[in-house]
Amino acid sequence: MTKPTQISAPISKETKELLEKHVKTTGIKKGHLIESALRYHLRALHELPADVLVPARLVLTRRSFGEVADRLRSPGPPTDELRDLMSRGGD
Repeated sequence: MTKPTQISAPISKETKELLEKHVKTTGIKKGHLIESALRYHLRALHELPADVLVPARLVLTRRSFGEVADRLRSPGPPTDELRDLMSRGGD
């Protein structure tokens, strides 16, 4: 195993609280959790097409937020693909 290198990165208070809670609950060391998560994320970025990755945070303008809200209120009829998927009973 290679010698560990320490990095420093600012994170939100909420993320730190989630990290602390997970570490306390599972007993996993912070360094191990961060190393695993970072490797997993970087591997996904390398191996998967960019259009299948969903960002953890979406930033919307007021206008685009309004459009999303409107579509959620009135989603329209289901597509044939969605009907097919739902009729299979979870298969």
